[in-house]
Amino acid sequence: MVTQRTPLIAGNWKMNLDHLQAIAFVQKLSWSLTDVAHDFEQVEVAVFPPFTDLRSVQTLISGDKLELRFGAQDLSQHESGAYTGEVSGAFLSSLGSHYAIVGHSERRQYHGETDAEIGAKAAAAVKNNIVPVICVGETAEDLAEHGPSAVPAGQLREILTSLTPEAEIVVAYEPVWAIGSGQAATPEQAEEVCGVLREVIAEGLGDDAAAATRILYGGSVKSDNIASFMRETNIDGALVGGASLQLEEFVRIVQFKKHVGV
Repeated sequence: MVTQRTPLIAGNWKMNLDHLQAIAFVQKLSWSLTDVAHDFEQVEVAVFPPFTDLRSVQTLISGDKLELRFGAQDLSQHESGAYTGEVSGAFLSSLGSHYAIVGHSERRQYHGETDAEIGAKAAAAVKNNIVPVICVGETAEDLAEHGPSAVPAGQLREILTSLTPEAEIVVAYEPVWAIGSGQAATPEQAEEVCGVLREVIAEGLGDDAAAATRILYGGSVKSDNIASFMRETNIDGALVGGASLQLEEFVRIVQFKKHVGV
């Protein structure tokens, strides 16, 4: 039996928009998706605001019963304690955060996060009933030296050692050489890597987990290329960066089935 995976379009705002801007943006996003009769059961939509925005976004989504979901851009591997500046999964869970990104390439690059630390963060998310969005990817140098899929597969393989087959996860393949470059991977390139990542999930967590886990592509995703990625067998959505801050563009990305057709 073929497992049906609901596509997920996730908007990572990075360090953009304060809490007032976040409220305005989420309101407009919800209105815009309502105007085009978006079916959230067919394509799930989630936003990932900065930590300072989360309470405002949660209050709006909960109070107005919006169908959008939200998540954090990171979380601590620690539950509580003397960890100044960190935010625990328990805190995020109490806010109703459905997701948390772990291992984003910018966290690896600027904060030196290792696969072991990312695995611990993913486990902390799962412990608190938060779905980790586990990011893996390679630099241009990695690609030239090791070829496609070797580095992200190795990253994911180590991260999964911290998880059990029952854990619900999302995996995001983000080729670092494509992020913010305007030059996305080709659908064929992305599919090749995502197919290998699904095999790694099967090895680490079993066939059922591999069949159920959504794998996203992230790296210069736009409305004019999203549908081509979504046609691929192993790509179940997108982790969108800069374009997620452009309201009309993000709505077009979410509506990939309508504006291009797959």
